Amino acid sequence: MRFVVLGEALIDLIAGSESSSAVSHWTAHSGGSPLNTATALGRLGKDVRFLGRLSDDAFGRQLSEHLRQHDVDLDIAVRTTDPTTLAVVSLVDGKATYAFHTHGTTNCNWRPGEFPELTANTWLHFGSFSAVIEPSYGPVRDFLASTPARKSFDVNVRPSIIPDRAEYRTKIDDLLQIVGAVRGIGKGSDEDLEWLTDDGSDPLETAASWVRRYGLGMFLITLGPDGAVAIGPDGELARAPGRSVDVVDTVGAGDTFMAGFLSDFDGHNVAASLERGVAASALVCTRQGAQPPTAEELAAILS
Repeated sequence: MRFVVLGEALIDLIAGSESSSAVSHWTAHSGGSPLNTATALGRLGKDVRFLGRLSDDAFGRQLSEHLRQHDVDLDIAVRTTDPTTLAVVSLVDGKATYAFHTHGTTNCNWRPGEFPELTANTWLHFGSFSAVIEPSYGPVRDFLASTPARKSFDVNVRPSIIPDRAEYRTKIDDLLQIVGAVRGIGKGSDEDLEWLTDDGSDPLETAASWVRRYGLGMFLITLGPDGAVAIGPDGELARAPGRSVDVVDTVGAGDTFMAGFLSDFDGHNVAASLERGVAASALVCTRQGAQPPTAEELAAILS
């Protein structure tokens, strides 16, 4: 299976411990939810191409090199002079929150002519904010609707990008309908679904309603330390418990989960793929930043 991952590559700026009122020290980490999933698939030995917009600035060169070092093919990546998107990361008890600087940057300027032709034998994974932010939303949505590739969609909600729940939900609904047209897979955290509904609904019930409404093959819900669950047209398909690890931070946890799941999914082995995703996610939480495991490391924790 050849994977194509569509979406943002950006720089996560994480504050260092030494700072003053005059000078602060930051570390520039290669990041972005789709980039993290692409690199995780590459480290797991999969054939993966990154479909993103990469700048010719210093940060863009860093991102390109990061992808190459993780065996991600850049032959369909778009080269641009737009400045690289930045995310300022705050870590509280290991949990990451993000403030994005997006206007006029790489991930927000998709144009219709920048997309390749993909076949139905390709697995196209996409998601996060570059799928919903303006002015990229229209061109990205049209490409997704026109390509016959099999699809998975990580909603990965970023309220700071679109604070209006109604607008966010309208776009998510539209994209889920596109994914459902090929019986694809949706994915989100329990927190994602709770924010989108904002009515106290059980995330599992929300996912089940989406699967039925949009014709999805399944919806995957990550539950933080409690693992993950897959919801199909007839209800719960499988559940994988969480793994107890010493958490350094959660950067890239959901992205790595998705790579772990997709890396071995054959259309039937839902339970095993869920377990693989949870194990991969647990491993990345033991490291600073999004440093996904290799195939050997994942095999060791699953043995």
